[in-house]
Amino acid sequence: MNRLAAHQGRDQSQVSRTLRVFADAGFVERDADTMAYRIGWHVFALAAKAADQRLIAAGGPILRRLVEKDLGERIHLSVLQGSEVLTVLTQSPPHAVQTVAWAGRLVPAHNTSSGRALLIDMERAEIQRLFEGVAFGGGGPNAPRDVDDLYERILAARASGYAVVDEEFEPGLVAAAAPVRDFRGGVIAALNVSAPKFRLWSRLPLAGQAIKSAADQLSAQLGWDGAISGDVATRTDAGRSGVPA
Repeated sequence: MNRLAAHQGRDQSQVSRTLRVFADAGFVERDADTMAYRIGWHVFALAAKAADQRLIAAGGPILRRLVEKDLGERIHLSVLQGSEVLTVLTQSPPHAVQTVAWAGRLVPAHNTSSGRALLIDMERAEIQRLFEGVAFGGGGPNAPRDVDDLYERILAARASGYAVVDEEFEPGLVAAAAPVRDFRGGVIAALNVSAPKFRLWSRLPLAGQAIKSAADQLSAQLGWDGAISGDVATRTDAGRSGVPA
C-alpha cells in the first residue's frame, strides 16, 4: 500500500479507504498473513465475460476468411460443455453438398475434432473423470473405443498442434480443429473445419495447418502471447516423450 500511495502521489489513508472499497466489491483481496493486496476474483470474472464477448466478435471475420479465401468449407467455433461440444458460431460456403449446420447443438467431444482440440491440454486422469459414465459406442467406424484410445489421439493432436478425425463422428465425414486460447494460455474454444471426405481428404493436413494458424491469430486477439502456462507446458512436454467433427 505504501508503494501504491507513493506511485499515485496520494495520501496513504486515502489509498487505504479506496482499497477497502475495492475489497468489498471483490476487485482486490488482502492476504491475511502478509496484509498485502492482490487482484480479486471479480476482476477475473469480468475479464472472462469480456473474453467470451470478444471471442464471438473476433471470431466472425476469421471464420469468414477461412470460408471465402482459405478453405471454402464450413467452419465452426465451439466450446466445451462437460463431455460435449457446443458450436457457438458457424460460417457456411455456397456448396451444394455440405455438412449439416450445428450451431447451438451439442455433439460428443470424444469423436469430434473440435472436442479433441478442446481436450488437447488434458491428461489421462482428467479425461477419465470427464468421460466417466459416457458410452463410446456409435458415431463413425473409426471412433475411439475407450478413454485410452481417445487419449492416444489427444497426444497425437498435441504433438502437431491440431486434431484431425477421419470418419469418427459419422461415415464419410472428415475434419480438423485447433484450440483457441485466452490471455492465460488456457483453451477456451476450438476452431474447426469439416466436410465430406471426397472433397476434403486430400487437403486435410493443409486444412489442419490453416485452422491452427487461424486459431492462433484468434488467440492473439484475445491476449495470448504464444506462451502456455507452466502447468500446461509441463504436461504438454510430458505428452510429447459441417458438423463440428
